[in-house]
Amino acid sequence: MENTQYLVTAIFVLLIVLTVLFAFVFVKDFIAYKDKLEPETSWPLTSGIGFVVNFFDTLGIGSFAPTTALLKIFKQCDDRVIPGILNVGCCIPVIAEALIFIDKVAVEPVTLFSMLIAAAVGAYFGAGIIARFSAQKIRLVMGVALLVTAFLMLCGIMGWMPIGGEAIGLTGGKLIFGIVANFILGALMTAGVGLYAPCMALVYFLGMSPLVAFPLMMGSCAVLMPVASYRFIKEAAYNRKASMAITVLGVVGVFIAAYIVTSLPLGTLRWLVIAVVLYTSGAMLYSYSKGK
Repeated sequence: MENTQYLVTAIFVLLIVLTVLFAFVFVKDFIAYKDKLEPETSWPLTSGIGFVVNFFDTLGIGSFAPTTALLKIFKQCDDRVIPGILNVGCCIPVIAEALIFIDKVAVEPVTLFSMLIAAAVGAYFGAGIIARFSAQKIRLVMGVALLVTAFLMLCGIMGWMPIGGEAIGLTGGKLIFGIVANFILGALMTAGVGLYAPCMALVYFLGMSPLVAFPLMMGSCAVLMPVASYRFIKEAAYNRKASMAITVLGVVGVFIAAYIVTSLPLGTLRWLVIAVVLYTSGAMLYSYSKGK
């Protein structure tokens, strides 16, 4: 463990470098189009969405499904750009979460480093495909993705997933399996499939401690999201106004949840999130079936 501690330092440095590079690209693009921002998007409403979803994201609820639902319900953007908003808007808040939890929770460095890099590589290839999807394809993919997310959340609530073990790292075949699985999860995340629930299921399945899920899932997202977001920005496949609003207030939500709030009754909230996610999935699939 001590001999590989440099990998943890490398992860911190990598996250900081990715944050600076992503922020430069994002802000530069935002400034270039500051006079052509989306009129249908409300600054106060999307800022509020960013604060709420990232606050609860820090507590383990996940942000992709609730953000999708709220953007859809309040009609803040075109369906085609939702995957871009999710990745670009939540990028910096998630990096903040990762830095906090990687420091708080011990994970075997080789496991952490390899699974994070696998997620980033998967996201790079996934974003290049998703960014070119039409609105119809996005509706179908996200409708199905939200159904899968709701099912995984339900599995967690009902105790249908393995309860995990005490390991803080992987070796041999389990490590290889974890790397491949996280590569796939990274690719799927660019389509709007939140990584938290499936990554938590993966951690439990491989017999690791439930606490390890936090730095692994947040770290995976933190590494892959700048990579995926760059592709979405390059393809102009995102809503600039909503993404900036979610970013700014999202960071505030993260720090309040991590350092001020110590506990919340999240059981009822999880059921509410599942209900909203199912509603949004139905709305996406209905729009797909109607071709609008």
